[in-house]
Amino acid sequence: MDEYLIPSVDINTCEFPNFCTKEGIVAWGGDLSVDRLISAYKSGIFPWFNKNEPILWWSPDPRCVLHVENLKVSKSLRKSIKKYDVTYDKEFSQVLNMCQKVRVENGIDTWIDDRIIKAYEKLHVKGYAHSVEVWFRGELVGGLYGVCIGKIFCGESMFSKKSDASKVALVNLIDKLKKYDFKLIDCQVSNSHLLSLGATNIPKSEFLNHLKIATKEPSGFEDFSYM
Repeated sequence: MDEYLIPSVDINTCEFPNFCTKEGIVAWGGDLSVDRLISAYKSGIFPWFNKNEPILWWSPDPRCVLHVENLKVSKSLRKSIKKYDVTYDKEFSQVLNMCQKVRVENGIDTWIDDRIIKAYEKLHVKGYAHSVEVWFRGELVGGLYGVCIGKIFCGESMFSKKSDASKVALVNLIDKLKKYDFKLIDCQVSNSHLLSLGATNIPKSEFLNHLKIATKEPSGFEDFSYM
C-alpha cells in the first residue's frame, strides 16, 4: 500500500472526509455508533479492519455487487435447498458470532471482533441489520447477515458448517428481496466465491448512483422475519 496521510473521522459529526486512497480507504478512527454506521452505508462506506487495530472506513473502486437476476443456482444447489429449513432474523446474534467463529476455526483472519459484534447487534435492534439462518435437523448450519437501508442490502458476512448452507441462505435472501423490487446486493469486495455465484464488479460511481436512489425508497417489508 502506498503511503498516504489518511484523515481521521471527525468525532463530532457523522460525516466522512472527501478522500479515498486507490485501495479504497476513506478514513480511520471514530466509533461504530448506529448513526455513524448508517451515515457510512448511505455514502457507500463500510468498516473493515483487523482485530486490535483502529477502525478503517472503506469505499473501494470497483465495487462488487450481485444483481438479483444474475444469481447462479446450480442443479446441485437446487437439490441442497430442499434439505434445509430457513428463517429470517430468528438468531441474529448467533449468526453474527458464527461468522466470526467459523473463520477463526478455519484459520482465516476476521474483522468481526467484539466492537463489530456489539455495533451490529445494536443495528439489529434498531431494525437495520438482518440475518438469514439455515437449519438442518434443528441445528444452525449456515447463514448470513447484512445491513438494509431502503432498497439496498449490504452483505457483511456468511458462514457454512454444512455443504451449500451459506449459498442456500443467499438464494433465500434474494428470493425475498425480489418480492420487494430490490435490484442488487452490495457485496463490497469481490472474491472467487462471490463471482462464481454471479457477482460482478462495477465502477464505484455507478454503485453510488444506484445507492442514492435505493436508500430513499422504503424497503417494502414491515417485518424482515416474515416469510
